[in-house]
Amino acid sequence: MGLFSKKIEKQIASYQHELIETHYREVDNMYRQIRGWRHDYRNHIQTMKAYAANGDLDAIKNYLDLLDEDLTTVDAVIKTGNPMTDAILNSKISLAKAKGIEVIADAHIPVKLMSSEIDLCCIIGNLFDNAIEASVKLPENHRLIRVYMDMRNTQLYISFTNFTAGKKMKKEGALFRSTKGEGHGFGLVRIDAIVERLDGYISRNSEDGAFTTEILLPQV
Repeated sequence: MGLFSKKIEKQIASYQHELIETHYREVDNMYRQIRGWRHDYRNHIQTMKAYAANGDLDAIKNYLDLLDEDLTTVDAVIKTGNPMTDAILNSKISLAKAKGIEVIADAHIPVKLMSSEIDLCCIIGNLFDNAIEASVKLPENHRLIRVYMDMRNTQLYISFTNFTAGKKMKKEGALFRSTKGEGHGFGLVRIDAIVERLDGYISRNSEDGAFTTEILLPQV
């Protein structure tokens, strides 16, 4: 039994490490665009100065419009108040959009969280991955993920809802008999294990065409 437990623990540790590495790779890709824009800042200023020296107001207006459009793609990020949550949410939002999935996110974390960054990374990462996996099976104009995070008194509330192609799923124990694939099922177990260890609460609700996960994590 001990050897079996150690084997499982090793698999979990390996999976967790791989998950975090994946998330940070996605974050790094997203922030390359931001770093690139900052690097070009001086060039943008010099270009507009040249237009101004020539009195070319139309060229300046056009250039500002282009910059505004470019900056909108960089600035369209979620700022929750928690750096790790920002990183994971924004990397996954970027990944979802690349797959043609609309994401509506509203997240506010005005306090320092007691939950570890690794735990948050695993919970949010798995929730998003499962939602993306379900969404890509839908026509592009039906793909939508809603994310809501906020403090409720002393607890962090996390809610993920995504549209699904299937009908209402049947529950088997605490989990739904969901999408096939070891990664998906293992992700659900990982979320449950973390929530249980943190004395939190998790609720899953499956309806025809939608799936919602709600989590409460005590922060005291």
